[in-house]
Amino acid sequence: MNLLKLSWKNLTNKPLNMLLSLVLFGLGVGLISLLLVLNDQLQEKFEKNLAGVDLVIGAKGSPLQLILSSMYHIDAPTGNIPIKAATPFLREGHPIIETSIPLSLGDSHRGFRVVGTEPEILDLYNAQIAEGQMWNKTLEVVAGAAVADELGLKIGDTFKSSHGFDQNEDLIHEDAESFIIVGTLAPTGSVIDQLLLTRFSSPWAVHEHGHEDEEGHNHEEDDPDHEGHSHEDHDHEGHDHGDSEHRHDHSSGNAEPYPEDLLAYKDKQITSILVKFKGHNIQALNMQRAINENTEMQAATPAIEINRLYALMGTGTKALRWLAIVIIIVSGLSIFISLYSSLKERRYELALMRVMGASRGRLLALIILEGLLLAVLGYLLGMALSHGAMYLLADQMKETYQYTFSWTNFLIEEAYLLGGALLIGLVAALIPALQVQGMDISDTLADG
Repeated sequence: MNLLKLSWKNLTNKPLNMLLSLVLFGLGVGLISLLLVLNDQLQEKFEKNLAGVDLVIGAKGSPLQLILSSMYHIDAPTGNIPIKAATPFLREGHPIIETSIPLSLGDSHRGFRVVGTEPEILDLYNAQIAEGQMWNKTLEVVAGAAVADELGLKIGDTFKSSHGFDQNEDLIHEDAESFIIVGTLAPTGSVIDQLLLTRFSSPWAVHEHGHEDEEGHNHEEDDPDHEGHSHEDHDHEGHDHGDSEHRHDHSSGNAEPYPEDLLAYKDKQITSILVKFKGHNIQALNMQRAINENTEMQAATPAIEINRLYALMGTGTKALRWLAIVIIIVSGLSIFISLYSSLKERRYELALMRVMGASRGRLLALIILEGLLLAVLGYLLGMALSHGAMYLLADQMKETYQYTFSWTNFLIEEAYLLGGALLIGLVAALIPALQVQGMDISDTLADG
């Protein structure tokens, strides 16, 4: 019988001891592996979705919340900002700003966010139209690749958005016009895959169901003739705002009730602005502080806020990592105790093997092989636990945040983890193996 089979027989002779060692070892390895995989995929998504954005301008509140809601779309917005106040940062020809992209958030469709914006947002994520065309009118939508795939959206499909980001049928805007899919994007692996992109005026068309007077009073309930849209109290380019035909043309995309220039609507609001600088000079670096100190808006730097998020996560991650290390050390001690106690019971058997011609080196290799076998099996159990947990987490995280996480990604660090596991198994088996080396055959056989 070769050494491998003999080592396996010795281990399975006491299955409960073996199982205890494996479970402890597997838990430690699995926890470390899960932390590595989660951290790698989270970091990849955070860094990829930075998209070269230097500054995000939005309503006062938590700067981290502003970044998460506007760039990663995993939190609620801090509020809205008036276009009148944001106009200096949206005008073309700004001496510092190269690109400024407005966002209007607040609605969703079956868990995927509807974002009112401008076509330049595609350039941030190097996104391209895969099928159909870019939106040209209010309520026309271009669907991200993941949204189209998940919901089975096709060109010409229509839907009604829901207020907020929860999947709640009671929040659907039944009285508003329907959105219509006019295009889908090619996959990019970034957050834009998870979005339903539309013209900046679409959220207004959905939400404004009544004319507002100067005091902000909504007359929707007073005027039964309103069918779900409110335009300005003045005409734009000759459009008749009381024409019901205009309202029904939203869903077909045959009419355009809003001018193309966002800045024509000083009295309306957007959620935030994504800003890219022309260069990182002193004026660009001071813009954030100037906005925060001198306006009713706030500005946040994505890179800084994400680093703060890493720092917040880092404390918990470090605690879990140390817990995993402690578990692995305890499992190493368990392997050592298991082999040591097994060795005491097998001394007579090992002495007989020596008498029958087995060398000291062969017995040494037998004990070490048992430790390495336990380490390898514990490592494999840990990998199964880690990636199994990642599979379950991926489904839950996708359902909650619409982000795709993979349980099949294996990291080079996990190979290093195998090396560490083998080292622990070797060290745990070394002392019992050295005891075998120094065993006196005659005394052992005499003791029976």
